[in-house]
Amino acid sequence: MGSFRFYRRVHVFPGLSVNLSKSGPSLTMGVRGAHVTVGARGVTRTIGIPGTGIYYTSRTGHHTGFHSAHQETPLSPDQQARADRKAERAMGCLVLMIIAAFFFLLGAIVK
Repeated sequence: MGSFRFYRRVHVFPGLSVNLSKSGPSLTMGVRGAHVTVGARGVTRTIGIPGTGIYYTSRTGHHTGFHSAHQETPLSPDQQARADRKAERAMGCLVLMIIAAFFFLLGAIVK
């Protein structure tokens, strides 16, 4: 017996697309050869050599199987502060990218 699958990618503009699937929506930003996908399963970064089929993918924010059964060791206050600053910088970069995309689209529409 097979399984039902659903996947649809909507290109918003070059370098940004919205992915819709049975497991939920995600947002992909990047160019051919390097992109970042943010979704319900976490953040996936992929870099590769176009046309060769060679690529490297790393994922954060999603753990399954054996690893999910372990308790993570608590962070020291210094480590937590560094992690918070890193998350704030990442969120700031994401906001700037969204603002830049908005102005890019606005400029394309006005022409």
